[in-house]
Amino acid sequence: MFIYHTIAEVRRYVREARSIGQSIGLVPTMGYLHEGHLELVRQAKKRCDKVIVSIFVNPTQFGPGEDLERYPRDLDRDARLSEGVGADVIFNPPVAEMYPAGYCTYVDVERITEHLCGQARPGHFRGVATVVTKLFNIVRPDVAFFGQKDAQQALVINRMVADLDMDLEVVTVTTVREPDGLAMSSRNVYLEPEQRRAALALSRSLRRAEEVFQAGERDAARIRQLVIDMIKKEALLEIDYVEIYSHPELEPIDQIEGPALLALAVKTGRARLIDNTVLR
Repeated sequence: MFIYHTIAEVRRYVREARSIGQSIGLVPTMGYLHEGHLELVRQAKKRCDKVIVSIFVNPTQFGPGEDLERYPRDLDRDARLSEGVGADVIFNPPVAEMYPAGYCTYVDVERITEHLCGQARPGHFRGVATVVTKLFNIVRPDVAFFGQKDAQQALVINRMVADLDMDLEVVTVTTVREPDGLAMSSRNVYLEPEQRRAALALSRSLRRAEEVFQAGERDAARIRQLVIDMIKKEALLEIDYVEIYSHPELEPIDQIEGPALLALAVKTGRARLIDNTVLR
């Protein structure tokens, strides 16, 4: 496995692979890999001849007071894990390589970024769309892989790819969970034992919402309130949002008549955790 830090190195590798007819898969990450990331790499390896994992803590998607400086980083660990599941390249550029002096171009995806994390974290998705566009232009992948845990992000990327006629396929891979149901996240490392125990209310509440939906409940407000009430039973959890929108349009709905995204964000201690399910 190769570790590259410059755009020129990655482009040279991709040119050589394509010259012999090999396909390219891209797994964009911010590093500190967990089993969810590794499953993306496995899926990419099934589909593509060569798999490139980008590891870049992207400053443009962090807002003031967020955890940019303390976001967990460990390239040696990430390299071992990536190689263990078949990655061929890690692309780990410094900030100056991605945003050189004088940089002033950004990508905005409208409407579906107005709710959920887009509302809670202004500017976040502009940063996401910009860095992913840059990665797509650098790597020129045939297929790019994202996790369902970041459901809104996956929808934003799909919308951007469609709207800008980008020549690649986007694959969204099912959320990978711990045995007790907690969605895997690099930010789980922030959790103290009691906070982690309390955080299980997220997946429990989503499962309960799925159960009442399958039993026939279609009132979005009642399902949303059920989730809120379950999370509020845990004193260590502070709700950022619990919302239900149409999927994939992310339009407000009162009655669930088609696929709907039930998404939530909760804070506990230093961690902000997100999770979701699609009711269909």
